[in-house]
Amino acid sequence: MKRLISAVICIILLALLACCGAGPAPEGIGQEPIKTTELSFAHEFSIEEFEGGLKLISINEGGRFLIVPEGGRAPARIAEDIAVLYRPVKNIYLAATAVMCLFDGLERLDAIRLSGTKAEGWYVENARAAMENGSILYAGKYSQPDYELILSEGCPLAIESGMIGHASDVKAQLEKLGVPVLTDRSSYETHPLGRTEWIKLYGALLGEEEKANALFEEQAELMKSVSGSSTGKTAAFFRISGTGYAVARKSGDYVSRMIELAGGKYAFENLGDDSAMATVNVEMETFFSTARDADVVIYNSTIGGEVANLEEFLALNPLMSELKAVENNAVWCTRESMYQQTLNIGRMISELNAILNAGPEDEPELTYFFRLK
Repeated sequence: MKRLISAVICIILLALLACCGAGPAPEGIGQEPIKTTELSFAHEFSIEEFEGGLKLISINEGGRFLIVPEGGRAPARIAEDIAVLYRPVKNIYLAATAVMCLFDGLERLDAIRLSGTKAEGWYVENARAAMENGSILYAGKYSQPDYELILSEGCPLAIESGMIGHASDVKAQLEKLGVPVLTDRSSYETHPLGRTEWIKLYGALLGEEEKANALFEEQAELMKSVSGSSTGKTAAFFRISGTGYAVARKSGDYVSRMIELAGGKYAFENLGDDSAMATVNVEMETFFSTARDADVVIYNSTIGGEVANLEEFLALNPLMSELKAVENNAVWCTRESMYQQTLNIGRMISELNAILNAGPEDEPELTYFFRLK
């Protein structure tokens, strides 16, 4: 009888100990951070560092990820919403086009095995070459990924843009298959350099923090070298849609902010609506009344394709010939690669400053813009 009672007591004690050990789930990883990464412009993510080289990446509405250094161990108990990633992180499925240049800048395209964009869709030359030689495989666009290929390649992480919000079933399926989804929200940053600063997040993911900081500082210095002084010039930035509308960026958008940081004034001062879209369709007469006196016109070629020369630009609409910028030889065009170059926003601001300061015959050396002749 005594043995039975003793056995029952032991079972009860073990059960109590187990319950005490379990306790409520921690909100984080059960530790206090020893350091937080300093961010100058970005507000959509944070990085906390813990003992043992652990790093916790938290993204606003984009998930939390614990990065464990090579040979390290994750805490036994962490919050359920935190995905654990062990370095080296490889075989990533990348469906966010703005991110590829950041991996390329870090010289870590080797971490990407699968792409949501085909080779011909890349303006990041090394990415296109990697797809052409088979180092990176096409695994379907963000809304229709090749789940079988993703699983067969041992993919530990999918990096998606904010567009994944329109394909929540895809996100749910990837996570169900054991592939965490990191939503890149760099496009939600209000300051242009906030987008570039996301390189710090991917530096933390890959263990390339020092290189990431250096690349970001380079762009910040390029911006600082031209910001703070006004050129006194206005600039219109737009494209013409297939339906005949002028499509302009909203006031306060990152492109209009780049123009302002470059010393210019965005011509469409109060342009915007309540939609989540970054652009607004403007009827041609309304557009012309605003853009007619702009000192500089920049045609956005990133969607409809580049306009090769001034003749093609004027053929877009008869009103174009009456623009002040046409008369003053101040019509420019973006390169199609512009929106895939998040890493070089500081350089773009510097080039915009050169455009605003250029005389009719000046030909500044530019990478992301060219004058229409």
